[in-house]
Amino acid sequence: MLSPLREHLRDTFWFAPSAALALVCVLWLLAHWLDTAIVDELHRQQEYEAITDLIGLVDDLKTVVTTVSSAMMTFIGVVFSISLVAVQMASGLTPRVVRIFVRSRITKLTFAVFLSTFALSLLVLTSYSGETDPRRVDSVPVTQSVLTIVMVALSLLLFIAYVNATLRLMRVGHVVERITAEAFQVLHKMPRGGVDGDELPGESGQVGHSGRAGLLRDVNIARLVRAARRQDVVLRLIPRIGDFVVPGTPVLAVHGGRAPSRGALGYTVSVGVERTFHQDLGFGLRQLGDIALRALSPAVNDPTTAVQCLDRIEQLLAALAHLPLGSVGHRDRQGTVRLVQPVPSWGDFVDLGFAEIRTYAIGSPQVTRRLMAALDELLRLAPPERAEPLLRHRALLVQAVERSVPESAERAFALEGDRQGIG
Repeated sequence: MLSPLREHLRDTFWFAPSAALALVCVLWLLAHWLDTAIVDELHRQQEYEAITDLIGLVDDLKTVVTTVSSAMMTFIGVVFSISLVAVQMASGLTPRVVRIFVRSRITKLTFAVFLSTFALSLLVLTSYSGETDPRRVDSVPVTQSVLTIVMVALSLLLFIAYVNATLRLMRVGHVVERITAEAFQVLHKMPRGGVDGDELPGESGQVGHSGRAGLLRDVNIARLVRAARRQDVVLRLIPRIGDFVVPGTPVLAVHGGRAPSRGALGYTVSVGVERTFHQDLGFGLRQLGDIALRALSPAVNDPTTAVQCLDRIEQLLAALAHLPLGSVGHRDRQGTVRLVQPVPSWGDFVDLGFAEIRTYAIGSPQVTRRLMAALDELLRLAPPERAEPLLRHRALLVQAVERSVPESAERAFALEGDRQGIG
């Protein structure tokens, strides 16, 4: 897997607009050079009438560029206001889904193009000299003005796409779908080969965390594999992605030799204030569970949203049912395992997906019926050796409903599996 730098930049909002502003300055310099070259060529050919025509055209375009310069900041304010409203509504589902807006490509692209258009219009205005004598004109900003109009047209198209994307992200069904899609991206990147810890060479040392405290967001797998290959050892990540680590916490165990140098292990472990999807298999289930719990709270009382989350939780668990879990191995080019990374076990995933929802679903037959259907379906799909946690949650659900619902008919209704909850 490549360096997580790209994923870290996607979790920031400053990089794309900053890069766009730098790029538009380069484009303006190229356009300015092209305008100067055109006028120089016309001077060389003594086409002064053509220069006069260009000056007249630019005078007309200057009005458009001036209008764009004054109106674009207002347009940016409108987009920013829409984003704040969308983020506020999304945080009502769970604060952890706000990252969807931060990582949204269309949002970053829209802001980047709008800011670039505004900056370009200011730069173009500096190129208008007001000189009308074609023999004394050094440059006529025709290309720059046309480029500004093209950027305005692109801004309008992106605004339409941005509004459409933002309205979709304000719908809980689409948010749940996005979370599921990102969880499957992590799942598809995960190595398929499980690793038995008993097969590793004896542990010869440990490497402690030397950075700031925080949640383990991801590790630079490629760099760790290279360091282990050069030292001819196997490294084993001790905490799981998402664990909280403090300075001194053992993060790497070394098997089969001496630990790589601190320099070789530099910038291999990344911590932060919140979890990310980059290498975190359980983060998708965590977010879906949080949305379902918020929907089941007395203040919201929205069991249909909880059922939507259970649909996706079942989908994720069905995909995990036949995969080797517990630990995965990352190999070097020769096929030798050089890094062992712990991942949650099958029981951990089942608990993460169902434990809290099962606890708070009592009293909502729509949710208990959907939960019963999900457990029955996963019992059918999962291998027999993975049935235990599913049977445990099924038994606990039955016991909780029997304690809370005194009427036998209501109990039977609440415990009848239904893939729509109440369909």
